[in-house]
Amino acid sequence: MSVGLLAVVDDILSAAMKASAKAAGVVIDDAAVTPQYVQGITPARELPVVAKIALGSLANKFVIIIPIALLLTAFAPWVLPYLLILGGAYLCFEGAEKVLEWFGVHHGHADEGARNENKLVWGAVRTDLILSTEIMLISLANLEAGLDLWTTLAILAVIAVLMTGVVYGAVALLVKIDDIGLKMAKSPERRVRHTGTRIVRSMPAVFRFISILGTVAMLWVGGHLLLVNLGEVGWHFPVDVLHAVEHALEPAGAVVVWIVDTIISAIAGLIAGLVIVGIVLGIGRMLGKKPSFHEGEESPADVHV
Repeated sequence: MSVGLLAVVDDILSAAMKASAKAAGVVIDDAAVTPQYVQGITPARELPVVAKIALGSLANKFVIIIPIALLLTAFAPWVLPYLLILGGAYLCFEGAEKVLEWFGVHHGHADEGARNENKLVWGAVRTDLILSTEIMLISLANLEAGLDLWTTLAILAVIAVLMTGVVYGAVALLVKIDDIGLKMAKSPERRVRHTGTRIVRSMPAVFRFISILGTVAMLWVGGHLLLVNLGEVGWHFPVDVLHAVEHALEPAGAVVVWIVDTIISAIAGLIAGLVIVGIVLGIGRMLGKKPSFHEGEESPADVHV
């Protein structure tokens, strides 16, 4: 009995690792996007906020994504591309908003709201819902055919826990590495102290880079979701162009293809996001709301949600 159970567990773990491999890019995006949501809070609250976001991510996966994905896959698979289009549009909107904020354009976000812990958590959980949806759907699509419901559910559960642990473990390390550097800087050993000082001094630049990478990741993933799933629902031209470029670059190697695919997806995401922001601003203007313009360019590390 125990041998049989271990064999089943091993099969589930192996299937989970194999199915989730193609979602690695989205996992990286998720880890890059999330740290910017803890900007502007006190160091003592960083890990608790990351923990809240991680719990929200698990709730997204187990309460919303997995049940709905299984139901829709069984009874209405045609709905899934439309949901991914909506999710991609939301990521494009978020990314374009942040790009505009770098140039001093803000709307609908008060400074005090940017530092409100609950708003930060809910903003991160909303974004995680989109990224987690793509992770789980990619994993679901890469499962072997013919699996029964309970095996599929078990594999998806393992993937959900594994991906959440990887993403938010990395995020926790990123947001606390400056504290690690501070402790190292107080070490009596000169080499350790020097390394700690360098870590502390480098963190502002690291977080600026992470903030920029997170914004690009939103635009990249959002744009790719739009391009691919618009093709799934009948508008093939955008994704056909993308595939034609990929095919033309195949002799240059997989890395070049991936880089160009990412650039095209991010540009498409930015264009789509700016259009959506323009629509939102237009609706806001009709309702009597106006965007605010601030002098000077805001640092990407200071972008608020």
